[in-house]
Amino acid sequence: MAKTFYRLQRFLRRARLLLLFLGVAYIMAGSVLLLQRSSVALFQKGTDTVLAHPRALEVTNGGWRYRRPGSRITEDVENGPLDLSGSRADQERFVSRNLKIRHLRHHWIQGRRTEEQNGVEHSPAHKATRHKGTYIGCFINDDKQRALGGTVLYDFRKMTSSLCQDTCSESGYQFAGLEYGTECHCGNRISAPRARREDCNLDCRGERGSPCGGVGRLSIYKVEERLPGHRTYRNVHYHGCFQALKNTSEGLLLHTSQTNLTLQLCVETCTDKELPLAVMRRRDCLCGHASSLLKMQKNVEGHPCGRSNPTNHTHHGDKDYLQVYSTPVLDSRCKERTFLPERSTSLIALSSFPGAGNTWVRHLIELATGFYTGSYYFDGSLYNKGFKGEKDYWRSGRTICVKTHESGQREMEMFDSAILLIRNPYRCLVAEFNRKCAGHLGYAPDTHWKSNEWPEFVDSYASWWASHALSWLKFSSRLLVVHYEALQTDLLPQLKLITTFLNASVPDQRLLCAESNRDGHFKRPGSRGLTFDPFTLDMRTRIDGYILSVDQALRDRNLSGLPQEYIPR
Repeated sequence: MAKTFYRLQRFLRRARLLLLFLGVAYIMAGSVLLLQRSSVALFQKGTDTVLAHPRALEVTNGGWRYRRPGSRITEDVENGPLDLSGSRADQERFVSRNLKIRHLRHHWIQGRRTEEQNGVEHSPAHKATRHKGTYIGCFINDDKQRALGGTVLYDFRKMTSSLCQDTCSESGYQFAGLEYGTECHCGNRISAPRARREDCNLDCRGERGSPCGGVGRLSIYKVEERLPGHRTYRNVHYHGCFQALKNTSEGLLLHTSQTNLTLQLCVETCTDKELPLAVMRRRDCLCGHASSLLKMQKNVEGHPCGRSNPTNHTHHGDKDYLQVYSTPVLDSRCKERTFLPERSTSLIALSSFPGAGNTWVRHLIELATGFYTGSYYFDGSLYNKGFKGEKDYWRSGRTICVKTHESGQREMEMFDSAILLIRNPYRCLVAEFNRKCAGHLGYAPDTHWKSNEWPEFVDSYASWWASHALSWLKFSSRLLVVHYEALQTDLLPQLKLITTFLNASVPDQRLLCAESNRDGHFKRPGSRGLTFDPFTLDMRTRIDGYILSVDQALRDRNLSGLPQEYIPR
C-alpha cells in the first residue's frame, strides 16, 4: 500500500511540472499571436489598402512595391554561358558580365526604394500645398449619376486639392472633383445634382482642412482660369499633315473660323468641348473624334502645312492641307476598362528590359482592348495613374497580360506565351538612367551623367539588355517580338498584331481611339536632349556587340532581325 501511494505521489509531482510547462507554452504562444495581429493591424492602418492576394512584403515605403510569390532573382539561364556569335574574347567578356546579372535584378528592385524617396521632389504631390481655384460645392457621384465624366486619378497617401486641380488643368479640364479623400475626377461639365454640404465630410489625405468629398460625393473645384492662348497642356500629339478630301469634315462635330486663328486656340477650343481631335485647315478649326478617313490618307512629307510659319494658312494652289493634333482629352470611346469577365487559363507575359516602354505599351493595350493589364511587381505610382491591374495578383487570370522584366528560365516557364518588347539599347539605357535619377517623367541632371554613376550603370545594364532578349528567345515557346520604334512610327498595324496575339477582338474605332490617345501620361515632357554624347568608344564597342548577338538570335529563330537603325555601321 505504501509503495502504491509513493508511486502516485511521484506521478502527481511530475504532472504538476508538466502542467506548469504547458501553461507557460500556452501563454507564450498567445502573446506571439497577439503581437502578430497588432503589427498587421498597424500596417493596414498605415497603408489603408487591402491586398487581393497574400504577398511577401519587399518595400514598405510610399512606392508600395511587393515581391510576388515564386519570384526568384537569380536566373537559371545565367548559371551557364549563352551561345553567342562573335569572337571568343567577346563571348568570354559577355559571359563574365552574366555573372553580375544574377545580382543586378535584385539591385534594380531594391534600388526603387531609394529612387522613389529621392524622387519625391519630382512628384507634383509633394509640391508646397496652396489653395487655389474656386470651390463649387458638394455633388452626387454614384453609379447612376456621374458628376464628372473625364479622367480619374488615384492617390491613397498624398492627395491634395492642388494636385487634383493641376492634373485636371493640364489634362484640359475645367473642373476637378475629389472623392473618398483619395480620388480625383476631372471634367468640363457637372452632370449631377448638388448634395448636402455635410455629405462631403472627408479631408484630403495629403492636405488636412480641405474638403475631399465623401462616400459617393464629390467636392468640386473650378480650376484656375488662364487667358486664352496661354494654357499649359500635357500630351498634345501631332499626327501629321494630310491632304484634305471633299468629305474630310463630315465626321467632325465642331467647326469654327477665326481671323487670327492659332494652333493653341484651336486645341483649347476642342479641349473645352471635350473632343479628342483638333484639325486646322487654313483659318478653320475642326474638332471631333479620330476619323478612319484621316488614317486612310497618306501623311504628306515635307512641310506643306508650315507649322513653324504662323502666316502660312495651309493653302497651296487648289489643295487644302490639314494639321491634325490630339488634344489632352481622353476619347470617351476607349475610356472604360475592366477586368476580364472570365478568368483566363493562359498567362501571357509582356516582357521587356527596363526603359523599353513597357508602361506605354500597357497603356495602349488597355485602351485598345478595354481590359486591365497586370504586373509581376506592384508599383503604387502606376496604380494611382489608373493601372488597377497593378494591385491584382499576377496569376489571377483577370488581366489580359502581365508586365515582367524577369528573364530566368523558371520565371519564363510560368507563362504560356509572351510579347517581347525590344528597344534600341542606347535609348533604353538613357531612358532607364533618367528614371533612376529623376523618376518616370524626369530627366537626370548633367552632374549624374558626368559622374562615375553613369559608366557603372552602363557596365551592368548593357549586358542585361542582351541577356534578357536572348533568354526569352531561347526559352519561350510562343513569342511575339515587337520593336518599340515600329510602334512609334506605325502604331495601328503593330497594335493590331498585339491584340490578335492576345486573342482580343477589337473594333477599328477602338484602335483609332487608342491611336488618338497614344501618349497618355507616360511620356517625358518636351524633347530635352543631352548636349554631349554620354557613350564612350568602349561603351559603344560593347553595346554594338550585344546588338549583333541579339540580331543573330532573332534570325536563328526565323524572325526578322533588329531594325536597321540598331545595327552598327
